[in-house]
Amino acid sequence: MTGVLGRLTRALPPGLLAVALGTVTLGVASYVHLGIAGHALDRESLAEVSVLWTMAMSFGLGLFFPVEQELTRVIAARAATGQGAMPVLRKATVLTGAVLATVLVGLAVFSGQIADVFFHGDRTMVVALGAAFVGPAACYLTRGVLAGLGLFTAYGAQLGLDGVLRMVLAIALMVAGVDSALAYSLILAVAPLLAMLLSLPLTLRSARPGPAIGWRELCSGLGLLTGSFLLAQFVANAAVLSIQVVAPSQAVLVGAFTAAMVLSRVPLFVFGALQASLMSGLSTAVATGDRLGFRRLLTRTCAMVTALGVLGGVPAVLLGPWIIHLAFNADRHALGAVDFLWLSIGTLAYLLATVVGQAVIARGHHRRQLLGWLAGTLALLAVTCLPGDPAVRVEVAYAVGPLVVLGVLLLALRGGGSVPGAGSRPVQVPLAADSIPAG
Repeated sequence: MTGVLGRLTRALPPGLLAVALGTVTLGVASYVHLGIAGHALDRESLAEVSVLWTMAMSFGLGLFFPVEQELTRVIAARAATGQGAMPVLRKATVLTGAVLATVLVGLAVFSGQIADVFFHGDRTMVVALGAAFVGPAACYLTRGVLAGLGLFTAYGAQLGLDGVLRMVLAIALMVAGVDSALAYSLILAVAPLLAMLLSLPLTLRSARPGPAIGWRELCSGLGLLTGSFLLAQFVANAAVLSIQVVAPSQAVLVGAFTAAMVLSRVPLFVFGALQASLMSGLSTAVATGDRLGFRRLLTRTCAMVTALGVLGGVPAVLLGPWIIHLAFNADRHALGAVDFLWLSIGTLAYLLATVVGQAVIARGHHRRQLLGWLAGTLALLAVTCLPGDPAVRVEVAYAVGPLVVLGVLLLALRGGGSVPGAGSRPVQVPLAADSIPAG
């Protein structure tokens, strides 16, 4: 294997094959889950499941994946010096519990408003949404320990088991003739929780006793990281939520739009398996002062993701309406080639923004990355609020938001100064298998 793909593959840490297989399984499970729901539910119920799925994936990732990152960073540093991870796990459990409790209280307080806006007044779907945060919160916590200790095979196994359970549960509901939006939504809570419980014994055995850890060491930088992740997930997933808000009575359009978003974001899923090695390569270049290597890796990766975006976008534009009808039972007349073109442009821009954002982080400019995603979020909201056709507004906003992020991050990278010289401390980033909301 030659070129940047070969370099990235050779840089992959041990056990990434298991993580890649787990990621693929979980990604396929997302398509199977939504596909079965599309054939089992009516248009309105499918729209509710689609919106809940999007909210659970985007906000769950934004809130809890940064905890996994920090947990991995701290535990990996301790493992290098022979210190046990149990004190870190205990404190991180408290932190995760506090974040989860805050989310659940917020859902309870605003359950009426959330139900009215997103679920046609059905508060049981808000309960399902809360449950859908519990499993992922526990999964990210244990995956942080597994990744920090280098147990990538177990990490990948948890991902894969989560995916298998989602598919099995969805198929079981279909065979039983269940046509409840609540039942298909609860899969998002049950599957990850069971996967976490099955991997918990190994996690606890591996997290040996060690010296205590302070809150500052665990939480340093977590606020900026969480803010960036939440905004990035909002930009990536706002289209599904926005179409529900601007066209609440058009269930057919909402269902078709969600299916179209899943199809148009296939390149994001493919790129996810390479993200960790990209950050590793960029951080190594920063640490060694290899300016040419940094620039070459960044340029070639941008070229690679551009190719991914084109390869995924062309079939979506040409065959999108037919594919979403076949795979998700969506109305093939609800969206056309131009709609898929806008969504494909947005996906490509998001891919490029993600790559450049990693370069910005590798240079230690976390605040500049947060500024970029904030600017993109504001641009997305501004376009969404313009008058005109609901679908067009949402699609153009999905493209404009990442384009603005990309522009700001390119300016931040260009103005960030030269790559530090050798001896600089490299940025330590965990295995980012969940950095793309595959489900």
